[in-house]
Amino acid sequence: MTTDRRTFLGQTASAVAGLSILPVGVRGFELSQRAPVRVAVIGAGRQGRSILGELAKFEGVELAALCDTDQRRLDSGIRRTRGAQAYNSHEGLLEKADSFDAVCVATPTHTHRQVATDAMAAGVHVYCEGPLEATVEDATALAKAARESSKVFQVGLHARSNPVYQLARSFFRSDAVRGLVSVHGQNNRKTTWRVPSNDPVREKALNWRLDPAVTLGLAGEWGTHQFDSVHWFTGRYPVSVRGSGSIRFHEDGREVADTIACQLAFKNGTVMSYDATLANSYGGRFETLFGTNAAIKLAETHAWMFKEADAPTQGWEVYANRQQFHNDEGITLIAGATKLAEQGKLQEGVGLPHPPLYYALGDFLKSVSEGAKVACSAEEGYRSTVVGIRAAQAVVTGQEVEIAESDLRVG
Repeated sequence: MTTDRRTFLGQTASAVAGLSILPVGVRGFELSQRAPVRVAVIGAGRQGRSILGELAKFEGVELAALCDTDQRRLDSGIRRTRGAQAYNSHEGLLEKADSFDAVCVATPTHTHRQVATDAMAAGVHVYCEGPLEATVEDATALAKAARESSKVFQVGLHARSNPVYQLARSFFRSDAVRGLVSVHGQNNRKTTWRVPSNDPVREKALNWRLDPAVTLGLAGEWGTHQFDSVHWFTGRYPVSVRGSGSIRFHEDGREVADTIACQLAFKNGTVMSYDATLANSYGGRFETLFGTNAAIKLAETHAWMFKEADAPTQGWEVYANRQQFHNDEGITLIAGATKLAEQGKLQEGVGLPHPPLYYALGDFLKSVSEGAKVACSAEEGYRSTVVGIRAAQAVVTGQEVEIAESDLRVG
């Protein structure tokens, strides 16, 4: 047995035994502070409402305030809360910054810099949804402000907090997968991105993702999150990206592509292919990393390993739950597999009991209340955001876009 394999078996035994090496549990978080963490949410759109729903699951968290510039969304969000104060501007909310400890920023991507820097200047901790910003200039300014702030700043790229992904990464970074051959990711959802309104001004504001002047499109808004998963697993960033896009279904006057394809090239020759569409839902969202010993497929709440026939047996397979995918058999990666197997409850451990957003917020709250290490720093969020921005540029121009090493440094 080689040293690498011996080390892997020891690490894997710990991981399979219950993720005890990780800062979060799979079932839920227990915050150790005595006083509640008072949180304000800025942005009451779809993501803001999702954040409200997940925050409500945490004991020891008090939702202090909610803000949105759109009155209808603000009213709808307030109805989901218990006594939270309502604000029509983030400036007005931050005048009351002494009444809360942290803010979650869920505003349109191109507004993150202003809202988040104002929040840090007001002296509160910030959770900022990814991508970090819509331009490299604004992303740089926000990342620098976060670096200079004494407050916690976490970027909402959820993969890094996902317990199933953490377990999958421990396998990937061993010889269980071995040499990386290629990567494929996709995000297929049959949806519109358009929010109807009879008021032209309101319609434009609500449909910022369809505004060519500010949107990063599918490659940036969705791709950034999935590119970050690959960056985190491999420790590598692409050096160039090609892209294309077109309108395949939503012929409603929009100019932003509803279907895209990208190829991200890495310095070592690895290529990641990425597809996304608003016109078809088959296959959903996933990333698959193909190695010479196995492939790992990541699908938000689930992950699987597909071992090659000639891959060595490493001992942990006895605890494996197996799932058939056409002609392939996948080993479901389950947190706490050993303990669950002993209890005859292995099947009950498949998947996450909460959405990935829950674990990202949990990590943020741990950092705020206990000083735990931030799950996704401004610098990591910046790098993945830059890749997303460059991919969006490639889709719009149809040309190859270089990603220089200097582009990935905040400066």
